[in-house]
Amino acid sequence: MEVVNETEGTTETRPDPLSAEHTCKSCGNTFRGTYCNVCGEKVLQREDRSFRSLMTNFLAISDNKFLRTLLLVIGKPGFLSKEYAEGRRVNYVRPLQLFFVLNLIYFLFPLLQLFNTSLRTQMYLRTHSALVRQMVYSKIGHDRLSLTGYELMYNQKSTSLAKLLIIVFVVVASLPMMVIYRKKNRFFTDHVTLAVELTSFNLAMNALFLSVFLMVVNKLLHWTHAGWEKYLDDFTLTIIFVLTNMYFLFKAGRTFYGQKGKILIVKVVLGMLGLFIALEAYRLILFLITYFTL
Repeated sequence: MEVVNETEGTTETRPDPLSAEHTCKSCGNTFRGTYCNVCGEKVLQREDRSFRSLMTNFLAISDNKFLRTLLLVIGKPGFLSKEYAEGRRVNYVRPLQLFFVLNLIYFLFPLLQLFNTSLRTQMYLRTHSALVRQMVYSKIGHDRLSLTGYELMYNQKSTSLAKLLIIVFVVVASLPMMVIYRKKNRFFTDHVTLAVELTSFNLAMNALFLSVFLMVVNKLLHWTHAGWEKYLDDFTLTIIFVLTNMYFLFKAGRTFYGQKGKILIVKVVLGMLGLFIALEAYRLILFLITYFTL
């Protein structure tokens, strides 16, 4: 096969990758074709190094895999993690890959800030609020700042960091699942995979879809002058988050862990408690990182 060397203006002959003999970079096997017949490693071509190929592999949206995987996460929580843990992976986007795509959308677009917490909430409405108040008052006194000025700087910084630190919540959220279902013979990485799926579920349902839904509802309520906007407050959103996460934990408990009967209800309640603790730990970590980077 003849190709032109663009830098030197010459013509060179390259072997056809389907007929040429290759030595696998991963396992050392000698083979012909595009893929190693021992480990499956692909022979890299020039087009594989293009930016388009990089983005296609990262986003995994060249076919309907992404949408099918996302619908499974929403409609059958725990199924993707079960398939991944048991080695059936080629038909779906990998859980971590799905998470990064959704987190990228969450990072780039103005959606509900599920994983961010304002300074005022940190100071007065969290279990660690006493520590937060002590640290904040000490800092503004030392730096001669007003609370209002510091709050503006904190909230701006926290919003950016929260989107970058969601992976911390994933790891922390896997710990209560590991304890609650410790007798189900799952590896720690399996619990992390489920926590990745849970976080992806929240990003899709309670950040992306709920944001779009609330924008539409707000427009309609404002247009009809129904006066229901006041009910779309933090309390309402909290109820939505609790109900959707209970749904996920119930379905995942049956599908991923194989839990049945009344004990499943108990473990769902314990799972919600565990998620609350994990979220509080994440919020404290977010506060500390924001505090020490300002």
